Amino acid sequence: MAPLTVTNRFKYDVFLSFRGEDTRYGFTSYLKKALDDKGVRTFMDDEELQKGEEITPSLLKAIEDSQIAIVVLSKNYASSSFCLQELSHILHSIKDKGRSVLPVFYKVDPSVIRKLEKSYGEAMDKHKANSNLDKWKVCLHQVADLSGFHYKKKRISLLGRLLKKF
Repeated sequence: MAPLTVTNRFKYDVFLSFRGEDTRYGFTSYLKKALDDKGVRTFMDDEELQKGEEITPSLLKAIEDSQIAIVVLSKNYASSSFCLQELSHILHSIKDKGRSVLPVFYKVDPSVIRKLEKSYGEAMDKHKANSNLDKWKVCLHQVADLSGFHYKKKRISLLGRLLKKF
């Protein structure tokens, strides 16, 4: 992957999408700090939403005001309808407009996401009554097909590779 060029056209250089219970106080916080230290204007939602809460208009606006989205796909990402709404908006507002979406496969293989296996299949079963289910499945498949970063054991190594993009 070639380095990304960030511009001042946007309010944020990077929007971070992640499942709070999986990565908020670990990988995602370290990533946010590393980006901040590099002068990258990064949006990270500090509010933990309760089950059933809808994505807020201010969060949707932050996505639209971001040049790049980094989506941290973890074991429980798809169990959150909020994360899936966010992903759908990211793919529509960022990727479809020629901007970059960088997936980070955090201790989950892209094929598990693509094939909706394990926790991703269980999450889709949980959401089966949701009218957005088919759209979310397509979004998960799309993001799993993107070239991204794989986190297995060494956070420092992954952060270094990610930061080389900026």
